[in-house]
Amino acid sequence: MTATTWNTDRPWRGIMVATTLPFREDLSVDHDAYAEHVAWLIANGCDGVVPNGSLGEYQTLTDAERAQVVRTAVEAAGDGARVMPGVAAYGSAESRRWAEQAAEAGCGSVLLLPPNTYRADAAAVRAHYTEVAGVGIPVVAYNNPFDTKVDLTPDLLARLHGDGSIVAVKEFSGDVRRAYEIAELAPELDLLIGADDVLLELAVAGAVGWIAGYPNAFPASCATLYHAAVAGDLTTALPLYKSLHSLLRWDSKTEFVQSIKLSMDIAGRPGGPTRPPRHPLTGTTETAVRTATEKAVAEGHH
Repeated sequence: MTATTWNTDRPWRGIMVATTLPFREDLSVDHDAYAEHVAWLIANGCDGVVPNGSLGEYQTLTDAERAQVVRTAVEAAGDGARVMPGVAAYGSAESRRWAEQAAEAGCGSVLLLPPNTYRADAAAVRAHYTEVAGVGIPVVAYNNPFDTKVDLTPDLLARLHGDGSIVAVKEFSGDVRRAYEIAELAPELDLLIGADDVLLELAVAGAVGWIAGYPNAFPASCATLYHAAVAGDLTTALPLYKSLHSLLRWDSKTEFVQSIKLSMDIAGRPGGPTRPPRHPLTGTTETAVRTATEKAVAEGHH
């Protein structure tokens, strides 16, 4: 599936880039630069964008900024179906309001974490997803048990899908074995790669999309890798994956926002600063990201 054969019926499929958000030196949102970035990603082989995810630093945005980011993405993408905003919030009612805002803006789907400051049990998780799904826009679940302390296990995902609450899952647990159990328990639930450094493993296991971090810096190479991987073309995919893996693994680390923005800066894209509490990388971390990025640039990735 290339950008030209993008699935308009299931717009959450394909490469959906969890976009970084450009800030000016005074840390105000640079909406013009963000619009240019969204258009550039789509022009370079990505299918759509996921604004207001953790990579987009949504926790640091005001409500007005967060809403404008969605509208900017829709306008820049040229088709609102290509936009899947993150609608995570402290309360289910607030998540529902963000889903309503996304629907009003013309988005094709939304990405929803489970409750992320309350260690919810299965019944509470199901109620949370039912509430947001009531808006009528397709909901992609996001399983990130590290940050939320709520694990959307294959069994729970099957129940959410059975409830009619979710159409897909962004799987970030890193446990690639789950792909097969999810397919057994909920064969109609779309599996989306949720961490860049398990891309090949989940593609081979049947993933139909990738909510991606590193295409922010290297969209064309990442698109080539993704399409080869989902097509089962390991002759193309495996060498590419190996050459990029020292970079892709930073998508799964605590400093992933700063890492990807630094990689963008090195690759000639406007990455720029992050808002506090995130501070610029220093020491061995900064050196490791810089080395991996410079290696990718030298190898011709773009």
